[in-house]
Amino acid sequence: MIAYIVRRLLQMIPIMLGVVLLLFVLFNWVGGDPAYVLAGKISNEAQIANIRHQLGIDRPAYIQIGIFLKQIITGDFGASWSTGEQVSHILLSRLGPSVTVLLPLLILETLLAIALALVVARIRGSLTDRLIMILCTVGMSISILVYIIVFQYLLAYRLGWFPVQGWGNNIWENLFTYATLPILIGLAVGLAPNLRLFRSFMLDEIDQDYVRTARAKGLTERRILWVHVLRNASIPIITYVMASLPGLLVGAFLIERFFSIPGIGREVLLAVERSDFPVIKAITVYVAIATMFANLFADLAYKAVDPRVELK
Repeated sequence: MIAYIVRRLLQMIPIMLGVVLLLFVLFNWVGGDPAYVLAGKISNEAQIANIRHQLGIDRPAYIQIGIFLKQIITGDFGASWSTGEQVSHILLSRLGPSVTVLLPLLILETLLAIALALVVARIRGSLTDRLIMILCTVGMSISILVYIIVFQYLLAYRLGWFPVQGWGNNIWENLFTYATLPILIGLAVGLAPNLRLFRSFMLDEIDQDYVRTARAKGLTERRILWVHVLRNASIPIITYVMASLPGLLVGAFLIERFFSIPGIGREVLLAVERSDFPVIKAITVYVAIATMFANLFADLAYKAVDPRVELK
């Protein structure tokens, strides 16, 4: 196990180098000269040259790549071009609000989807099963913007159950006051596709030989589903959840923007609008690192769920 983890960590080094090279090419050659962005429309060549010198983009490419690698290793990506705030402080201060919304959402969404998928798999082919699948298809066809507008209007504005926008300093107040409605919207958006996907995982296992053997031994249908089928269907579920985990931080920018939640997703949107390259580069690097570690944790979870899995 330890040897496998060490090998995987070493494999992350060339992957990270590839990410660094790709980011360097995109931001320095494809993305244009950032000095013109910072200088604005009214500027002269002297000002642009001065800005390029301050940013270090007038140096040779290998020196710029070395600076970029040093920033990744030290975690110091400099200051934001728009606000002057340290990028590391921006990310640390924005991470808490995002986790407050997304972690409960991920847990509730996964558990509900698994429980409902088991129930639907048990009554597969019935009228109830077909109606649920139709509702899931309809739910997946509706844009997240519609959910946000409708939920804000009905639950926040008309009924007054939740605040429309806001964020405080107390984690429990944020979780049970300001984050509740965004979590409900996230559940409404994500439950339908997850239920359809997890149902297919369950159905792939429910007709296997070991299930028929368990039925022949007299085991109850509930035990077969919740122990045997769920255990074997857990591997693709873990793969899906872990693969989508890093993207949740960035993918929630619409919810964070509409509810004024000062999270990572909202910061990404603001950074793109302002052409704030240091913030965008830092978030991209950390999402790449989070993706690699999520894949590692997924492999370790396979072994915990199914001892037959060999880590090589």
